[in-house]
Amino acid sequence: MMSQLSQPWLLFAAVLNGLAALAHVAVIFGGAAWYRFFGAGEGMARMDEAGRLYPAALTACIALMLAIWGGYALSGSGLIAPWPWAKPALCAITAVYLLRGLVVVPMAVASVPQPATPFWYWSSAICFAIGLVHLFGLIGAWRNL
Repeated sequence: MMSQLSQPWLLFAAVLNGLAALAHVAVIFGGAAWYRFFGAGEGMARMDEAGRLYPAALTACIALMLAIWGGYALSGSGLIAPWPWAKPALCAITAVYLLRGLVVVPMAVASVPQPATPFWYWSSAICFAIGLVHLFGLIGAWRNL
């Protein structure tokens, strides 16, 4: 049974997770050119061109994880029934996004372990922004989780 929407930030987070999951599925169907365009690396693109299953399997796992994260955000928003362990799961999801967003900082400052590429900058900015949306939603929903 649907409950009343109590946290629009988490609904927005769910939409962002869903879009990210769909983008990953599109990369699988787009093939090597899409792996290159979206910054997955030349190795992933070449494996895809060689017909190896690893790129598609890994990308599908990421898409599934993002879809599950979207479900947790929907649950936290109050739009769907509560999911088990919603509070710790949303805390972990938020932390992963924020940390992934910040990983570019040491890369930019110290060039360790490798220099940051344009992919790392824009993907980190996107992850950090999604992390902030989750954080705002988590703070707003904290008492109800």
